[in-house]
Amino acid sequence: MSKSDIILSETDIRTVGSEQTILRSSIKDKREWIMGSPVCTSLSRHQILHLGVARMLPPFEIVRSKLGGSYFLAGLSGEGRVLVDGRWKKCLSGQAFLLHPGTMHAFCAEKGKPWSFCWVRFQDDTLSPPVAEANSPVLASFDGETFRHAILGLHKEATTRTRPEMETLWLGLVNRYINDFAKPQLLDSRLLWLFEKVEDSLGEAWNNRKMARVACLGERQLERLCLRQLGRTPRQHLIWLRMHRAAILLSSTNQKIETIAFEVGYANPFAFSSTFRRCMGWSPSNYPGRLAG
Repeated sequence: MSKSDIILSETDIRTVGSEQTILRSSIKDKREWIMGSPVCTSLSRHQILHLGVARMLPPFEIVRSKLGGSYFLAGLSGEGRVLVDGRWKKCLSGQAFLLHPGTMHAFCAEKGKPWSFCWVRFQDDTLSPPVAEANSPVLASFDGETFRHAILGLHKEATTRTRPEMETLWLGLVNRYINDFAKPQLLDSRLLWLFEKVEDSLGEAWNNRKMARVACLGERQLERLCLRQLGRTPRQHLIWLRMHRAAILLSSTNQKIETIAFEVGYANPFAFSSTFRRCMGWSPSNYPGRLAG
């Protein structure tokens, strides 16, 4: 059985000696690892529950199965792994991940290697669009060191509370870095055009050749561009868009699973259910927020 086939469950393994600098938006969270961290109520203006900088010693593993918000993680040094679409991907210095709400979030340090990273945990609400949109990159290049300084600057101002205007400025920088990373409109115009067409007709029989033709690119060109800007191959991003649409339908309609499968391009509901579970961490019938069909 491969690592990606293992069924994950809620996990929190942190080794003594690891270091974390954390800010949280309120005192409501009573978990041991965040208790005692300073509170910055301004975080809630940007839908942020908590953020921080960490140097984690192995063994370190986090699995969150019921997150309603986006999660941003930027590598600083060492090497970690992040679960994306049911597969583990390496997280290195100079890279960042943006994990979508409604999916299982999981990450861990490599065996025997410390891992340093920054993170921001959002709590997306129904009044605002989620930070991670359907066509936001899941993995892309990112200057984590500059971002680390922004978080530490915010932490200092929020804990000393002597210059509230500086706290606002640092928080604005943190939010701006993430929003710039997440914006689909910053994608290459050819990818924007392609995936707008794909989203409008997810039930069609899309393949790499057809997608490349719509984008006016060669198949290899399209793959390289998608990997660089989205962190997924064209095929993987097509599957993600289908699963993302299916999740919306599962939580907003009472359509049967077979109907939803057909609507997003799957004639076989069993193949759809297997893919949905791998990408989202849940079977369609057990997806959080699922309306009874």
